[in-house]
Amino acid sequence: MPSVAAKGETFQVKALISHQMETGLRRDPKGDVIPRTIINKFACRYNDIVVFGVDLHEAMAANPYIEFYLRATESGRWSSSGRRMAATPTH
Repeated sequence: MPSVAAKGETFQVKALISHQMETGLRRDPKGDVIPRTIINKFACRYNDIVVFGVDLHEAMAANPYIEFYLRATESGRWSSSGRRMAATPTH
């Protein structure tokens, strides 16, 4: 996605969600079940408002790729740090 979006501009967002997936079906070396860890929600927020969201279920890819389009309601700049992505308006 572009680092800056002008008000009214439509732009494409691509997200590859990497995580340590675990099905809950495997066992560790001691024989204990490794707890299930899967991604079940994805949300894209702008000024703390969800502008795109999806519920994810079983049979999803281990590291899902999601692509969608948004329209900027005001000019802004995107930044990302670790697991969070934020949009900051520019006036």
